[in-house]
Amino acid sequence: MIMSNLRYLIVNFGGPRSKEEIAPFLKELLCDRDVVATPLPDFLHRFFFSRVAKRRAIKIASDYDFIGGKSPIFEDTEAIAQAVRHRLKAPVLTFHRYLPATHAASLKAIRELSCDELRVFPMFPQFSYATTGSIARFFAEHLPKKVVEKMRWVKSYATHPAYVAAMQKRIGDCLKENQLEGRGTLLFFSAHGLPQKFVDRGDIYERECQESYAQIRAAFPECSHLLAYQSKFGRGEWIRPYTNEVCEQLEGPENVIFVPLSFTSDHIETLFEIEKQYLPILKNKGLNALRCPALNREEMWIDTIATIIQGDQLVSNKLLRK
Repeated sequence: MIMSNLRYLIVNFGGPRSKEEIAPFLKELLCDRDVVATPLPDFLHRFFFSRVAKRRAIKIASDYDFIGGKSPIFEDTEAIAQAVRHRLKAPVLTFHRYLPATHAASLKAIRELSCDELRVFPMFPQFSYATTGSIARFFAEHLPKKVVEKMRWVKSYATHPAYVAAMQKRIGDCLKENQLEGRGTLLFFSAHGLPQKFVDRGDIYERECQESYAQIRAAFPECSHLLAYQSKFGRGEWIRPYTNEVCEQLEGPENVIFVPLSFTSDHIETLFEIEKQYLPILKNKGLNALRCPALNREEMWIDTIATIIQGDQLVSNKLLRK
């Protein structure tokens, strides 16, 4: 059912728009206790991880140099919102969780939006309390209750037919562009990792990654497939297998295509981590290793967002928080 006073909001991780924003981005990220869970009191957690963010910002500045000195996520998300706005002929706002410089203006726009219902689309296909759940908590803590109560979320779309089809088209296009056939090609699905303790406490992210993987790979029966998890940070066990360890052990087949399963936009984890850390391991073994681009600004992806956000599988903000 189409409502005349329906508005939309696309939420994403955010990413540094310049090298100067790397440190505040990391501080906002690492101080988020939905992302980095510690037993420390809040003030000690913020103190410790603020210092970690400063040190890490210096360390990874050269990584951002490799991808152009910034993350493309912000610009991609804004462009996608504009395209979805055109398709729906309705206001579509954006929110970038770890870009603190954008928060005041974004929250003001959300507060002042006149609507009966605000539909929220996360750019995270698989639900986690560390991504979609974190943003839901942020809104509950920083927006008036009457605004939050109008929100209706797309919790996840890990197996939504439109998302699955968009991913299958992206992979199919990559195979075609590189003149690869199914036989002799491995589709290496690499999703962002998550601490194992999050899953043990009931986070459904790993299960939804596995469900996405199963449905997407079904369109490529002649390829071989595997799923691993990347971007482990800090100590402790994360969900396995780890992408870097799989790369070290892998001996074939001849062609390997990395598929960014949980990443809808290319950013540091795909443009640098996969390109500079994982692909060279395989290439040094004589394998033809390539990276399939994320969905980014693909027309089919924009159509997919417009389709899913108009569906009826929606939940309230409070159901996304622990």
